[in-house]
Amino acid sequence: MADPSSYRPEPGQIPDSPGVYKFRDEHRRVIYVGKAKSLRQRLASYFQDLAGLHPRTATMVTTAASVEWTVVSTEVEALQLEYSWIKEFDPRFNVKYRDDKSYPSLAVTLNEEYPRVQVMRGPKKKGVRYFGPYGHAWAIRETVDLMLRVFPVRTCSAGVFKRSAQIGRPCLLGYIGKCSAPCVGRVTPEEHRELAEDFCDFMAGRTGTYLSRLEKEMHAAAEDMEYEKAARLRDDIGALRRAMEKNAVVLADATDADLIAVAEDELEAAVQIFHVRGGRVRGQRGWVTDKVEAVDTAGLVEHALQQLYGEEKGEAVPKEVLVPALPEDTPVLSQWLADRRGSQVSLRIPQRGDKKALMETVHRNALQSLALHKTKRASDLTTRSRALEEIAGALDLDSAPLRIECFDISHLQGDDVVASMVVFEDGLARKSEYRRFQIKSFEGQDDVRSMHEVVSRRFRRYLQEKLRTGEWDPEDGDGEVPEDDGKPKRFAYPPQLVVVDGGQPQVAAAKRALEELGIDDVAVCGLAKRLEEVWVPGEDDPVVLPRTSEGLYLLQRVRDEAHRFAIQYQRNKRGKRLKSGPLDEVPGLGESRKQALIKHFGSVKKLRQATIDQICEVPGIGRKTAETVVAALARAVPAGPAVNTATGEIIEDEPPAPAGASSERGTEQ
Repeated sequence: MADPSSYRPEPGQIPDSPGVYKFRDEHRRVIYVGKAKSLRQRLASYFQDLAGLHPRTATMVTTAASVEWTVVSTEVEALQLEYSWIKEFDPRFNVKYRDDKSYPSLAVTLNEEYPRVQVMRGPKKKGVRYFGPYGHAWAIRETVDLMLRVFPVRTCSAGVFKRSAQIGRPCLLGYIGKCSAPCVGRVTPEEHRELAEDFCDFMAGRTGTYLSRLEKEMHAAAEDMEYEKAARLRDDIGALRRAMEKNAVVLADATDADLIAVAEDELEAAVQIFHVRGGRVRGQRGWVTDKVEAVDTAGLVEHALQQLYGEEKGEAVPKEVLVPALPEDTPVLSQWLADRRGSQVSLRIPQRGDKKALMETVHRNALQSLALHKTKRASDLTTRSRALEEIAGALDLDSAPLRIECFDISHLQGDDVVASMVVFEDGLARKSEYRRFQIKSFEGQDDVRSMHEVVSRRFRRYLQEKLRTGEWDPEDGDGEVPEDDGKPKRFAYPPQLVVVDGGQPQVAAAKRALEELGIDDVAVCGLAKRLEEVWVPGEDDPVVLPRTSEGLYLLQRVRDEAHRFAIQYQRNKRGKRLKSGPLDEVPGLGESRKQALIKHFGSVKKLRQATIDQICEVPGIGRKTAETVVAALARAVPAGPAVNTATGEIIEDEPPAPAGASSERGTEQ
């Protein structure tokens, strides 16, 4: 535990201007990021008597070992820089909302020649128009199914679209009138894009004008005795109204607003957001967070605004944001939101009427979300704690292994030998710290030797971290260790338990690797698949955990995750090797120019027959590169053509499948 006075800046050293500050721990990792109107006043508040600080703030300043700051010109710049640094460094003492699920959105890919309507999850892409998010994907599909009758926009994948264009026949939706079939030229790209834009306008809430236009067209068709057209328009109007009914009207004045509510206790907080567009609830989402810093409701609202709108621009930021409490820097936040939207944004607390009533509904949802999260977490935490205690008891450990690392070796009959390392903390997967290895020290299949190499490499990196921080002083250091930039490191923390996929030989190899590095405070065990036996170093008999043991179940999950991760890497590596061709041997020829060559000539065979002058006609290919390509293709003389013995057909440019390609497995025991 550090004494804050040991790293307190000298009086007058801190500027009295807006800025952003970072606290770092003894390993130079950033543990907290904050912003301030006056850096001098804000930082001075951290270096008072510890008894006067909030317990969480006191924990942070005693964990820190240094503080640094960056001066900016305005408070809006400070807000933006704070958001960027929290994303970059992932500080442990900053509030970070974890999304309780990946909410689906309705997306229209306006960045394509023929825009497509589809359900999308995950980060937003440039040039795609989003609506939502929604609670369930089926709700989006029902709405889209109703609207395709009026706006027959493409919904098929790129593969289906390309196939229909090749055969000159649309898919089923084209035949039943729910797609305008641009794949076969029924509409021009401009007409199809106009349909997609009308679809977006309707989803954005501009419904009244469009419905009025359809009704006028229906009455005009009826007067002209075009009854079939009038009936079709009548059905279109009905379909659109049914789609609108799926989103209840909550605000009568066609308001565009986001309503944010917070439910909290001493340890955690839940945030719920309702997205209202055109007076209707168009989407809902929620987050839950641990209150790792001293923060009140207004502070939670500020963090939520940063996460919600930090990556958004334009109409994705609404005209009005309603919150339960105004942050301390409300004018700054309002200006930041206005800059992102491109026009004025109102940030306020609803006081009366429909908006206040809707805010109460959002708050009730937040309370239910927090209660449900606590119920699930309590159950999960109890089970995980019991599993870790059982493992500690079975392996005679001093304490529960809060961090477990598992290693597995995978190969295909001795080729493409790789290894995986997965990390579980508090019984949960920590995927950001997974690691993949290629076996470098030898060729062929030797699982025991591979395990020794991988464990040695992983813990050598750990010792390098200790060397950099001065915690370890080897007799002969080998090389410089790169400067730390404050970002989280994959090998910075040692595990309490190393699990290997295998039996006695693999366990002995892992233990020997640790002993050679002088590490004696990390436990090792192996889990053999055959009987799910747990092997420990130096023991002739395995430890047998009951089949109903939570500890055994956790070890199995860790082992299976390492096996999955290793198999995935091995398959990817083998796939890249099998896809390699003679052009891969050309020095300086990147992926883009390789694709340009294949696209221009159609195949490697035709490229091989081309002259240097013909190759120079390809954009981006100079004469020297063309000569190198010709030389490389001349060296890679193809074997005789393969022949389909059933049909007599010559199969061109097909590489022979490697022996044993159909026998795929990851190494066990």
